[in-house]
Amino acid sequence: MKRRLLVDFVVLEFVGSLRKTDRNFLLMRFAAIRDYPERFCDYRAQDETGRDIDGHIAGKFAIVFWNDSVDRHVKILGVRWADL
Repeated sequence: MKRRLLVDFVVLEFVGSLRKTDRNFLLMRFAAIRDYPERFCDYRAQDETGRDIDGHIAGKFAIVFWNDSVDRHVKILGVRWADL
C-alpha cells in the first residue's frame, strides 16, 4: 500500500510564493519523499515531543518531514531556504 502525503499549510503558502520552476521541483521532491522517505534523510533531529524528524537538503531548499510508518503517512512539516 502506498504512503499518503500530508503537507502542512505553512509549507503550501511557502511553495505557493515561489517561481513555477521551484514549485514544480519541490512538488516532485515531495512525491519522491513520499515514495521512498528512507532515501531522503540527510539529517535527523527531534521535535519538541522527542519524536525523530528527518531533514533533506534538496538543492536550495531544506525539507523537514516525518515518516509516520504506523499510519503510512509522510508528513511534510516545513520547507525553508537551505543555508548555502
